[in-house]
Amino acid sequence: MAEEFIPKWIAWETTQKCNLKCVHCRCSSDLTSSEGDFTTDEGKKLLKEIADFSKPVVVLSGGEPLMRQDIFELAGYGTSLGLRMCMATNGALVTDEVCQKMKEADIKMVSLSLDGSTAAVHDNFRQCPGAFDGVVRAAELFRKHGQKFLINSSFTKRNQNDIANTFKVAKSLGATAWYMFMIVPTGRGEEIMNELISKEDYEEILDWHYQQEKMEDDILMRPTCAPHYYRIVPQKAKAEGSSFERRSLTFSTGGGKGCIAAQTICLIDCFGNVKPCSYFHRTAGNVKETPFREIWESSQIFKELRNFKDYKGKCGQCEYLNVCGGCRARADAVYGDYMAEEPFCNYVPIRIQKQSEKK
Repeated sequence: MAEEFIPKWIAWETTQKCNLKCVHCRCSSDLTSSEGDFTTDEGKKLLKEIADFSKPVVVLSGGEPLMRQDIFELAGYGTSLGLRMCMATNGALVTDEVCQKMKEADIKMVSLSLDGSTAAVHDNFRQCPGAFDGVVRAAELFRKHGQKFLINSSFTKRNQNDIANTFKVAKSLGATAWYMFMIVPTGRGEEIMNELISKEDYEEILDWHYQQEKMEDDILMRPTCAPHYYRIVPQKAKAEGSSFERRSLTFSTGGGKGCIAAQTICLIDCFGNVKPCSYFHRTAGNVKETPFREIWESSQIFKELRNFKDYKGKCGQCEYLNVCGGCRARADAVYGDYMAEEPFCNYVPIRIQKQSEKK
């Protein structure tokens, strides 16, 4: 298999159970959700399969992974295999004891979710009073224990006007990086389809991110589920006559590319289903029935997503296809076709512009 298609980042949904009930949750988690099918031994077997194939970042996610009693045993085992173990938490369950266990398991990075600069905005998004205070408290504990953490912030129309202020708060909390997530309407997110940020605002927000990132020396920044940014950066840099180069985390997915679903990343859900990314409904196979490596290398969905020449619509004709690619999960959610064009991009490729001029 080509080196460009080796897994570098895998999210493992260790449980769907969660103490929150967020409006955008990709797996519609809450306290009644399934704990999943993996026993501790089965979880270790999966980690061994992954480690025998490559040595990617493995993010223990959920739901809320801290609701799994064996989460640190799994994390420690993954570390012993040479995997770079990380964790995604909403912060509410973080304590001094949890931080100590993270250090013992050698968790490389923890992600916290912060979706607003105030409790009013964040708690509305997370549908849980006190959620904002939980994030602030978790960040304080991470700083106290020397645990590196980054902050993910998700945005829809309900909180898009708070983006700049949310970034300032993330920075003030001492985060190593800030990832601005543009919502993909899956799971509970399907219920807020009318809240998705418009194409026009999308472009404006990504332009703000570009200008901010150019000036930023203290914190790493990355827009996520916003592949358009990898078109915007070279466009803006060229227009300005600059050679702006973006920094990244040392253990990021790498490549400087937009959508990397099934190319360098994937999700394994708590039932063993392998999906191209965290926001795909479709399953490429199940690790309880088929070895992970076989699914990664041979599944039909994964092979199609790597075949850029078959991308449809504007994406298929775009000169930025190889660096952007459009969000495949968003195309699937809106059109029912993961090879269709990105539905939230207003850029018109040069080839299409020229075709229009000839008419």
